[in-house]
Amino acid sequence: MKTYETLSQATTDLQQRGFKLDFTQKGEFLQCVQNPDLKLHPDDFEIVEVYRFEGKSNPSDMSVIYVLESSDGERGVLIDAYGAYSGGYSSDMIRKLDIRANT
Repeated sequence: MKTYETLSQATTDLQQRGFKLDFTQKGEFLQCVQNPDLKLHPDDFEIVEVYRFEGKSNPSDMSVIYVLESSDGERGVLIDAYGAYSGGYSSDMIRKLDIRANT
């Protein structure tokens, strides 16, 4: 797994590596920004990499990038400002994100 200094460096490299889609959380599923009809439930994708970043001036300013690949080959990222417990996630989604982030 690569090491990145900044969130922007990570997102640029991940896009070049083929993780071009952006996802947002919608409670029970992740929705693709570029194609809102693409919705991934916890069983529909795997987290292949995770990167964490802390703000230089405030260590509690944390971001997490989840690098995702769907069961049908769609590849993208979910950027979460404060981790899976920030609110709005279903319990299944929290388990999926939390288990992978802590391995």
